[in-house]
Amino acid sequence: MTEKRFVLLVLVLICLGIYLFVSAPPPLQDEQAEGPAIPVEQLFAVVEAENDAVRALWTRDIVGSGTKAGLKFDEHWRDADLEAGPLPALFLRETARSLERNPVRLSLFLGSEFPINDANRFEGLQLDRFRILRQTGEAQFFFMPDTGLHVGMFSDVAIAEPCVTCHNQHEQTPKTDWRLNDVMGATTWLYPAERVSLEEFLVAVTALHQAFEDAYRDYIRKVGTFAEPPVIGERWPAEGFYLPTPEVFMAEVRRRTAPATLSALSLMVSKPPVEARESGDAPRP
Repeated sequence: MTEKRFVLLVLVLICLGIYLFVSAPPPLQDEQAEGPAIPVEQLFAVVEAENDAVRALWTRDIVGSGTKAGLKFDEHWRDADLEAGPLPALFLRETARSLERNPVRLSLFLGSEFPINDANRFEGLQLDRFRILRQTGEAQFFFMPDTGLHVGMFSDVAIAEPCVTCHNQHEQTPKTDWRLNDVMGATTWLYPAERVSLEEFLVAVTALHQAFEDAYRDYIRKVGTFAEPPVIGERWPAEGFYLPTPEVFMAEVRRRTAPATLSALSLMVSKPPVEARESGDAPRP
């Protein structure tokens, strides 16, 4: 590694470390922000890994343990007369809504061939790619000419029995024989550029963390309306009728996601820069 790239690597890791453990990263200098050009597929892989970790945290440590402790979770959790929180897929939806409000150009949705909500049904090229993903288990990266967006599609697997039960028993479900570990759909990321700068990469990951926090804070605000709310502090539902504060929740998110994200970014900046393809070249499939 050249001295210049070593210095760049150190600067990037410092910036990402600040973001992961304190707040948003400081702006990079122009020469740092411009290189290397990171393929958007690598951004998709990082945010998907982060999302997987948070989905698992929400599903097992909040919904799973919380249900045993006496908390409730429901698709209509926002109804004023219902004392409940969002199911795992709805926590992802709340995360996606926060991203939509953020000026960052990264967006997210959960699609399926057999969705409960028809608005989440894959069609056309997305459906073709989803079927390949379901058969091979391999993430799909492609370009949508009609929208001008690059797409990263990753398996959404039924990792907990409540996911299966909820979908099989839902009154609007088009499929009633889901089983544990089935690929029920695909977490789908969208971005308008084929490559991102280091600064754009950091900003996108920061926006995703903010979206996780926004989704959790919405839940805590709802919990505050319960007639008998759980104790909110440093303890988790596995210990009883408790919920962590947003700060404690996000500290755990950072603990779980930081090693993989730091490792991925260090590999990106330590490799020789990739020459951008000519503008007329076809995007990578």
